[in-house]
Amino acid sequence: MVAKTSFETRPCPIARSLDDVGEWWSILLLRDAFQGLTRFDQFQKSLDIAPNILARRLNSLVERGLFEKRAYCERPLRHEYILTAKARDFRPVLLSLLAWGNKHLAPEGPSLVVVNKADGRWAEPVLVDRHSGRELDSEDFTMATAPAATDRMRKRYDFSSEGSGLPLVDNTLVHQSHEEARSR
Repeated sequence: MVAKTSFETRPCPIARSLDDVGEWWSILLLRDAFQGLTRFDQFQKSLDIAPNILARRLNSLVERGLFEKRAYCERPLRHEYILTAKARDFRPVLLSLLAWGNKHLAPEGPSLVVVNKADGRWAEPVLVDRHSGRELDSEDFTMATAPAATDRMRKRYDFSSEGSGLPLVDNTLVHQSHEEARSR
């Protein structure tokens, strides 16, 4: 068996994210959990996955903080797997994958869509900037290195916190202060 390369110590957040959820069974388990599945037998039936692979994937998702494991039966001991806040933050990524797959990989048409529960209307997932409300698809947006970037990363990207010619503004602190003010 070939050892899996780990990206958890790489400075790139995309690489680190793939280390947590990049394996396809993990993403499918998260998909099913967002639909309400919580138990081993439910996941196994839904995915038609071998029990040993399922156990490994569930344990990995628990170790990585995406599922919380809770006993629901003492005799025999049985567990359910509950989405954590970290996993719930993955939901927009999953919905983006769904939209991308429908657009590029479904010549027969969509088999799964996002809908508004209130009126049944199909929704079209898009990624927008929280501050401006603008879609991030346009070429007006790019990836840029931030202060924690390595020299290697800075060489790879045009925009950097040092030397891009433009000051990078970290809006997360501004957004957090607005959220705190609203909650008071």
